[in-house]
Amino acid sequence: MALVAGRVQGTGMTTNLTLEKLKDGAMVIGGWCHLADSLSAEIVANLDVDYVVVDSQHGATSQSKLIPMLQAITAASKTPMVRIPYRDLGSAQRALDAGAEGLIIPMVNTLEDANDVVASVRYPPLGSRSFGPLRSQMLLGRDPEEVNRQVICLVQIETAEAMTNLDAILGVEGIDGVYVGPADLSLSHGFRLGENTEQLDEMLLTICKSCERSDRIPGIHCFSGESAREAHAMGYQMTSVGSDAVWLREEYSNQLMVAREEGRASGGGGGGGYY
Repeated sequence: MALVAGRVQGTGMTTNLTLEKLKDGAMVIGGWCHLADSLSAEIVANLDVDYVVVDSQHGATSQSKLIPMLQAITAASKTPMVRIPYRDLGSAQRALDAGAEGLIIPMVNTLEDANDVVASVRYPPLGSRSFGPLRSQMLLGRDPEEVNRQVICLVQIETAEAMTNLDAILGVEGIDGVYVGPADLSLSHGFRLGENTEQLDEMLLTICKSCERSDRIPGIHCFSGESAREAHAMGYQMTSVGSDAVWLREEYSNQLMVAREEGRASGGGGGGGYY
């Protein structure tokens, strides 16, 4: 069957194109939405990205705003993903039922945390996700086994405890990879936000190597296009660059400084506390 804009021709069902690219070893680049607005999601999704994440942890998105944002991303033939709020695994099921094709789960620190994630994200027998595919049945379909194969599940490695348990976490069946939160990873190790240290680079390399050993996806949030290129060179296969809120503030500030003949802001991506 032919694949047309993420949809398997003749079936009406979608295929997770970002997952297909990752399986082929390709690098993928994503957008990020902090703003709770479907137009913002549509703008980001129509840029040169492979996927778009709606941030329900530090962003402004509510459940009522989520479906229109996911619809906007799907309409642009990009992979819709959601970062759920901390410790709210119930929202993982709601996001998936709403049509998310990938989830990012924050602050997964232990083997027990990882098992809880899989229980919420995967249908039986792998997990215990409740069946009720409100919107997702029109996209990934109703077959639990196929949906389990299509949904990307990434756990965030953000703490010293998570680093200690990294290999055990990645050994859990049903977890596809990690998504590093560099700001929290830095803070948990006593570094200042934005501080580039040899210790932080060593941890990022350690995560990449652990992913390689366990055949998992290494992903990371980046504060700029330049830092995304550095992450790619380090071995990260999946990078998100900034966010709609960050770039709105950054570029608007730059243009206002130019208008006032005050030069151009130095920039750097900012907003480290968001991630």
